[in-house]
Amino acid sequence: MADLATTYAALILADEGLEISADKINTLVSAAKIDVEPIWATLLAKALEGKDIKDMLTNVGSGGGGAAAAPAVGGGAAAAGGDAAAP
Repeated sequence: MADLATTYAALILADEGLEISADKINTLVSAAKIDVEPIWATLLAKALEGKDIKDMLTNVGSGGGGAAAAPAVGGGAAAAGGDAAAP
C-alpha cells in the first residue's frame, strides 16, 4: 500500500506542476490518513529526480525499434545450381 500511496502522491504533485519531493509526498500521504514509512517517499522522490513524469506517462511503451532481422542463410542443392530432379 505504501508504494501505491506514494506513487499517487507523486502523480498529484506532477499534475499540479509542483516539485516532487519527499516532504510533499509525505504531506499528501498524511493528509490522506495513510501510514507510510518516510523512506518510501524519499526513495520515490530520488528515483523521479530530474525526470518529467508527464512525459514518462505519455511515452509508455514507445521504446526503440526492434532489432533488424538476420539475413536469410542460403545453401543446399537448389542454391548451388539448379534442379536436382532426374530428366
